Amino acid sequence: MRHRRGRGEQGNVSDDAQELADAQRKHWQNTYTAHPGMYGEQPSAPAVRAAGAFRAAGVRDVLELGAGHGRDALYFAREGFTVQATDFSDTGLQQLKEAARLQGVAEQVTTSVHDVREPLPLPDASVDAVFAHMLLCMALSTREIHALVSEIRRVLRPGGVLVYTVRHTGDAHYGAGTSHGDDIFEHGGFAVHFFPRHLVDSLADGWTLTAVHPFEEGDLPRRLWRVTQTLPG
Repeated sequence: MRHRRGRGEQGNVSDDAQELADAQRKHWQNTYTAHPGMYGEQPSAPAVRAAGAFRAAGVRDVLELGAGHGRDALYFAREGFTVQATDFSDTGLQQLKEAARLQGVAEQVTTSVHDVREPLPLPDASVDAVFAHMLLCMALSTREIHALVSEIRRVLRPGGVLVYTVRHTGDAHYGAGTSHGDDIFEHGGFAVHFFPRHLVDSLADGWTLTAVHPFEEGDLPRRLWRVTQTLPG
């Protein structure tokens, strides 16, 4: 997506944001190429929790945003859900499709290369649930995050469930590395938008905010929230 160039400082911010987005896309493509299946085959803990919430809500189909090479999308498929998996890395999605074939769930999984800065390529009220593990805390501006959640709301059916995870401002890497403004910091080549709690609350405006669960992941460890919110039925 190309941001329209404004005047003065606003134009520079847009140019910088586009350069960062392009750099992050290239970084992830290179990472998946160099380290196929880098996150392993086991699902993330948030995906396992999400599957339970989805079953309790009677969910049949799941849209995963930022699916990468597919460990969570494949888990959802093995659990009996129909899955639409999107990512801006074609390399990661190719690995996902091959793994789906090998695991015998290819008919339950579809993939689409998509940048979440663009509108979701789905009709209104067309999916039961959306899952996004550390996608909303990528190098997205606050404005872009709000726009994405609005798109998620559009494509969810009434009563639909959104489960997402984000690194927050209590994380050890918050404030470290290169600052890109708007609580976005780049460390080790990866840019992260660290969430303050008020951003979580604002994204749940008009939803039912079911849970904001703190958890840790990895060796640092990364500090995250798992957020579950539902649309009115």
